[in-house]
Amino acid sequence: MKKPFYKRWWFIAIVSIVVIAAIGRALEEGKTSSSKSASQSQSAPEAKAAPQAQSASEATAPAATPTPEAKPKVPREYQNALESAKSYSNVMHMSKKGIYDQLISPYADKFSAEAAQYAVDNLQADYNANALAKAKGYQETMHMSSQAIRDQLTSEHGEKFTASEADYAIAHLND
Repeated sequence: MKKPFYKRWWFIAIVSIVVIAAIGRALEEGKTSSSKSASQSQSAPEAKAAPQAQSASEATAPAATPTPEAKPKVPREYQNALESAKSYSNVMHMSKKGIYDQLISPYADKFSAEAAQYAVDNLQADYNANALAKAKGYQETMHMSSQAIRDQLTSEHGEKFTASEADYAIAHLND
């Protein structure tokens, strides 16, 4: 009898790497947020004085042509959530809902709901391919039937793929 996939060395290694990466990012985020708050408190008086000087110069200067604004800066937490989401998609082949839940989980990444939503909205992932990779894993390691694999892929307590993603995976399982 084969071991379940969660007791195999490769699964334990992948989970360990993801956990270590998440801890490292959380520690790095703590360092950057404390240094940002210190720099913001030092530059706050200068920021208040700048609008007064700008309004005086606007009154005397003719209207300038508007320049295209730079891309808005994405907060570090959102960037970190997106990087974690990329790892979950590329390494663990997770669904969009599964990635979101993992990012906001109090037992995992602990990102804010806004950061997690930004991550899944901006993640360029092929969820059909992720569902197919998961389905092949279930077929090879657990020897499940197509219907059992589909149920696992769409289960709220399983992989949380959409029905169409699961259908795609089942249709291409033997390709």
